[in-house]
Amino acid sequence: MTTCLSYAQGSTAQPLMRLTIGQALREAAERFPDNEAIVSLHQNQRISYATLDQQADRVASALLAMGVSRGDRVAIWSPNNAEWLIAQYGAVRIGAIVVTVNPALRDEEARYVLADSGCSVVFAAPAFRDFSFADALGRIRGQLPGLRHIVYLSDHPAEGGLSWTGFLQQETPRQQLSKAEAEVRCEDPCSLQYTSGTTGRPKGALLTHYNILNNGHCVGERQLLTPKDRICLPVPFFHCFGLVLGALAAVTHASTIVLPGESFDPKATLDSIAREKCTSLYGVPMMFISLLSHPEIATTDLSTLRTGAMGGAPCPIEVMRQAVDTMNVKQITVVYGMTETSPISFQSLADDSNEIRVTTVGQIHSHLEAKVIGDKGQTLEIGKTGELCVRGYSVMQGYWRNPEATREAIDEEGWMHTGDLAVMMPDNYLQIVGRMKNTIIRGGENIYPREIEEFLLTLPDIAEAYIFGLPDPTYGEEVCAWIRLRSTANLSGEEIRARCKGKIATFKIPRYIRLVESFPCTASGKVQYFKMREAELSVREGTAASA
Repeated sequence: MTTCLSYAQGSTAQPLMRLTIGQALREAAERFPDNEAIVSLHQNQRISYATLDQQADRVASALLAMGVSRGDRVAIWSPNNAEWLIAQYGAVRIGAIVVTVNPALRDEEARYVLADSGCSVVFAAPAFRDFSFADALGRIRGQLPGLRHIVYLSDHPAEGGLSWTGFLQQETPRQQLSKAEAEVRCEDPCSLQYTSGTTGRPKGALLTHYNILNNGHCVGERQLLTPKDRICLPVPFFHCFGLVLGALAAVTHASTIVLPGESFDPKATLDSIAREKCTSLYGVPMMFISLLSHPEIATTDLSTLRTGAMGGAPCPIEVMRQAVDTMNVKQITVVYGMTETSPISFQSLADDSNEIRVTTVGQIHSHLEAKVIGDKGQTLEIGKTGELCVRGYSVMQGYWRNPEATREAIDEEGWMHTGDLAVMMPDNYLQIVGRMKNTIIRGGENIYPREIEEFLLTLPDIAEAYIFGLPDPTYGEEVCAWIRLRSTANLSGEEIRARCKGKIATFKIPRYIRLVESFPCTASGKVQYFKMREAELSVREGTAASA
């Protein structure tokens, strides 16, 4: 009897594109010059592909005038806006590497990313909500010797920085721009996105034009995108969800991106779908839950919706049913991936059933391979649980200046070890059943316990701190902390949370805090996270049962 192994290979019928992102944008502008590329509703901006291509040239020219060259790092620290994309397209056109910085990061977190990547230029919004990027850059600039220029995505720059308009007034001769653009190859790195495991500082995943442009195209193909499609995009550009699945899926299909706002707002999202007759909607399950529970959904015209991408966390089947029935996204696709694989490796098909969408992450993408392995590295039989590994064009070049971490993640045969526990089904659909890495995913945001633990230990009253995730019906998971105070301390959970505010991103601040005298440990003294989690779940189940 033949044993079926947990191995899948994607179709190779359609060749991969050997283009740079700059070339792909030029092609879209030449073929569909009048198609809207970006509609930024909160900025009242409409930008055609022809105009986007011209504006990318202006950014590229200005960066060359500043001394930026191929391989230099250029950061973008801003919520969603049209300038974010224009800056990105201009930078990669001349071979610069764009470092995407989460707008939720605070001083020390941003300082580390900017210093580690060696950024020479930062594009930044002046402020977002109650946080001033300008003030933060003023505080940390002295610790960034390589940072030469700050460009504010506004006509009102802070001290020491350029305005967006002032930046664009710098020019390089056209011949020099054409020469710089011609030297860029699709194999060149173009995106540095910081992610991390359970220990140490965040690591920068270095991705190429070939990686992310082809991945965006493949995601768009599963959605059956065309130049007539309009993608409502409330997910952020700093993350692969917005940049690759959104912007690059759009540019490779000459589709339109509609930005409802700087960040997700359910009313603005619903309004934008109706007003702009969007055909595709992106979001994590939490966003769909928020939209479905909004009082105006019943009176909002969502009839133009057809497809979309949902990922970042498992989706409850009732939420999927409601999304399909109420929001009309009958061809919505579920996506799975990780930053290190550009990011998507599995995606459901447009005609898959709701049950398949909520119980699996779909099938392998084109030009990729996947296998599920056991603890000795052997490929397991179909239906067995093991670690998912992915190989192919989408695997990152490596972690930025970290060969040791790269070797740990990518083996000698080119397999990316995802750290996710998976089960492959007989029809090559894949189920993700858990994580080997102790990563928390809250509302689509990856949260790495070690980072929070290290911050908490900087507070003088805390002796030990351990972080793990607890299930949450809205966000997928919430952050829980077990903390042992120093003998002289007398802090409450609320006081600890208050000390976190403004120092780490809001979504990283523990929702649940338990003050303890000791922690469950193995005989060798290793803390057992799973026992802490079990204890919390037991308490919460008991509370619910007695209520």
